[in-house]
Amino acid sequence: QVQLVESGGGLVQPGGSLRLSCAASGFTLSTYVMSWYRQAPGKEREFVGFISGASGTTNIADSVKGRFTISRDNAKNTMYLQMNSLKPEDTAVYYCRAVRNSFTSWGQGTQVTVSS
Repeated sequence: QVQLVESGGGLVQPGGSLRLSCAASGFTLSTYVMSWYRQAPGKEREFVGFISGASGTTNIADSVKGRFTISRDNAKNTMYLQMNSLKPEDTAVYYCRAVRNSFTSWGQGTQVTVSS
């Protein structure tokens, strides 16, 4: 059964850091395009970044570039989102997504709240 499970969210003060994880099961994560999205209350879901399957090339949205990085551990079949210098506007539910050809799967999301 294909499944994506995010974890690592929580409450953090402005300027702090968090690392989110997206654990995949039922498929090999490194053969898919894996992405992070986020959705703040009352707003549309927003692209954060992706890591490509074969080459592992990453692409980060301009809104978080320089603060967020994406990586993966093939042995653990897990993707990560390292978030540094967090701002209150980064508060959102963060989702991971797997795509290959016509297949798409989403995780259930993990809440990140940046507040003092």
